[in-house]
Amino acid sequence: MRILVIEDETQLARHIASALSRHGHTPTARFDGAEGLKVALAEPHDLIVLDLNLPHLDGMEVLSRIREYDRTTRVLVLTARGEVEHRIKGLRAGADDYLAKPFSMDELIARVEALGRRGATPAETSDRLSVADLSMDVRTRHVSRAGSVLALSPREFDVLQVLLQDPGRIFSRTELCERVWQREHEYDTRTVEVFIMRLRKKIDAPGLVPLIHTVRSVGYTLRAGEPAGAAKGQAGA
Repeated sequence: MRILVIEDETQLARHIASALSRHGHTPTARFDGAEGLKVALAEPHDLIVLDLNLPHLDGMEVLSRIREYDRTTRVLVLTARGEVEHRIKGLRAGADDYLAKPFSMDELIARVEALGRRGATPAETSDRLSVADLSMDVRTRHVSRAGSVLALSPREFDVLQVLLQDPGRIFSRTELCERVWQREHEYDTRTVEVFIMRLRKKIDAPGLVPLIHTVRSVGYTLRAGEPAGAAKGQAGA
């Protein structure tokens, strides 16, 4: 996901951005409310991590102005522990979730990915998805590449659909598993490696330009062309 972090504690903002990057997201950090609002309104983002205690323009005002123009981008509010009133105001003003400081980075990542899943509703998904010469009809579950029909299992189709819905975005193994299998007890992250391997055999056949790429230590992405940081010689998952 494309994520904007608006947090005036520079070191914390950079730690958050670094953790988001490691999990396959694309973060941008701003360190005061006025600059954060400017970027939020000028550039599209999937999610905003917003501290309420900001210089130049406080977080509540930033949230209010964002919601005047944008009611769909998810917002995760950061508050000091014990600021119950601020949390309530933030949720009423349009925040989707809140996290009290100090927090563990693992919990922040979990909340970010939960909000990402919440935003991926069927209403937002086109019936027809495509990258290069690969196409999918979500309604009929028909998939083809270079004019040839591909026979995919239901799970292979579901994994490919997630990748096709956001071409170029890097999905971690955990997020792919959560998007497809949904309940934690039904999968482990090795499962997605098996399905990526199967999809590669069917989609990236010999003679075709590879579309599924591995980004080392991060996850997988589907796009035309080799992304920066992708592993070379990808015989496996």
